[in-house]
Amino acid sequence: MTEQQQTDPPTRPAAPTVLDQMGGPAGFVYSTIPVVVFVTANAFLSLPVTLAVSLATGLALTVFRLVRGEKVASAVGSLLGVAVAAAIVAVTGSARDFFVIGIWAALAGFVVTAASLLARRPITGIVWNAVHGGTHPWRADRRVLRAHDLATLAAAVVFGARFVVQQWLYVAEATGGLGVARVVMGTPLTVLAALVVVWAFRRSSKALLPAT
Repeated sequence: MTEQQQTDPPTRPAAPTVLDQMGGPAGFVYSTIPVVVFVTANAFLSLPVTLAVSLATGLALTVFRLVRGEKVASAVGSLLGVAVAAAIVAVTGSARDFFVIGIWAALAGFVVTAASLLARRPITGIVWNAVHGGTHPWRADRRVLRAHDLATLAAAVVFGARFVVQQWLYVAEATGGLGVARVVMGTPLTVLAALVVVWAFRRSSKALLPAT
């Protein structure tokens, strides 16, 4: 080992990106495959067979993810989501109901984020403060409060857009369109909103946490 190698500080690993923290490109694929399989199968097969194919796909993905060593909660959670959606479709007999949980979850997300903005307590700021001990006067710093207003607004826009578009397609009984909307408005929009939230978190930490 040379003298230069002995004195050089160790190279720090690159910080994970927002997409990496959300499961990376593989996470996007895992969330997309069940939707694509359901919509495609529904176009050619009967509804009971479509549900069977969807559940089999979800089970296969879960096994694959567990074999790869991923967290059990994450892998099984995806299967549970497919199973619940399939159960709703089995009860109602309508293929479009495969997407109903996501539609109403988007509405709930919009209501929570929008209400927190109207109350001048943006939810991202509440979360940041809770993560860091819950004792920081984050609302007293105008720059920090403005950052969380923007971050929470970004989340509200994403949730609202998902609900409006997908509810419109649901009423129109456009199952294929719902599948496309779920994919396009899923991980890509989540990453964009998450970038704003991460920026707000970093701004808050820089302004309110002691320098180390």
